[in-house]
Amino acid sequence: MAVYALGDRVPDIHPDAYVHPDAVVIGAVTLAAGTSIWPQAVLRGDYGTISVGTGSNIQDGTVIHCTAIDATVIGSGCVVGHNAHIEGSTIEDHCLIASGSVVLNGTVIGTGSIVAAGAVVANKMQVPPRSMALGVPAKVRAGYEVPLGHVDGNVKMYAANAAYYRDALRRLD
Repeated sequence: MAVYALGDRVPDIHPDAYVHPDAVVIGAVTLAAGTSIWPQAVLRGDYGTISVGTGSNIQDGTVIHCTAIDATVIGSGCVVGHNAHIEGSTIEDHCLIASGSVVLNGTVIGTGSIVAAGAVVANKMQVPPRSMALGVPAKVRAGYEVPLGHVDGNVKMYAANAAYYRDALRRLD
C-alpha cells in the first residue's frame, strides 16, 4: 500500500483496517478498525485531518481531502461509492455517499442519510438525518425518510471483501 508521512503528519491506520496496495494514504489520516480503502482511492490529509470510522468503506477512485479550516470526518458504518469526492465535510454514521457524488466544504450529512449518485452537495449544506440529497446542486428529497439499516448489507459485504483480499490478493506481474 502507498502510505506516506508528510512532514510531521503521519497516517494512523488500525491493524484491522485494509488498505488496497493501489490506494494512497497521505498525511494526517486516521483509519479505524475494519475500514477498507479500495484501488485508486486517495486520502490526502495535507492541510488538515481526515478520519474514517469503524467499518466504513471507501471505494475505488474516491478522492477524500480536507482543508486547514474543515476536517473531513466520515463516521462508522458508512459506504462511500466509486469515484466520489469528499472535501472538508462531516459524514455522520451509517451514510451512503453514492458513486460519482461530490460533497463540498463545511457540509454535514446527517446520520443514516444518502447522497445520491452524481449529486453535488454545495458548501455548508446541512442534510438532516435519514434524508436523501440528490441533484445538481443537491436538494433534500421532501417527505422521504431513509430506512434504518439501509447500508448494513454493503458494510458487511465490504468487510468480507477486505478479509478475502487480505488473504487471497496476489500480484502477477
